[in-house]
Amino acid sequence: MRLHPALVILATALTLPLPTLGSETDLTIADAHVRLVPPGTPNTAAFMTISNSGSSDRKLLQAESPVARKAELHTHLNDQGMMRMRQVADIEIKAGEQTVLKPGGYHVMLLDLQQPLKEGDSVALTLRFDDGSTKEIDAAVKKPQTVMKAPTPATHGAMKY
Repeated sequence: MRLHPALVILATALTLPLPTLGSETDLTIADAHVRLVPPGTPNTAAFMTISNSGSSDRKLLQAESPVARKAELHTHLNDQGMMRMRQVADIEIKAGEQTVLKPGGYHVMLLDLQQPLKEGDSVALTLRFDDGSTKEIDAAVKKPQTVMKAPTPATHGAMKY
């Protein structure tokens, strides 16, 4: 049996590794957590650090979770001295860097919670990126951390009344 040279070349080419513009393995997620809210509160937020070890910038385009009717990407902006939350179309993760989703900055809003969340629960999140890849992660439900520390005796005594 004689093989046509074009078929041999095609079969060989199909077995070669192809370069990719981005790979879901370029992105890693760390410290994913969801803010614990009082029972009956309809919304909460998810935070995390997204690291991009690839050579191309990436964008988080969408998030989904079975615990919420809707998930949106948000940030906070200073609007005439008032911090206001605003939905954004995407969150950029630059090549070789990390983007931190944190209170007062970028975050994933979980809207219309479908069930009460308890501290220690695990919330499934699906993150969709601009290259078509997805990341399935679990985020622990945690109490919010204190934003302001209580004054220490050294700083409290220095305050002028």
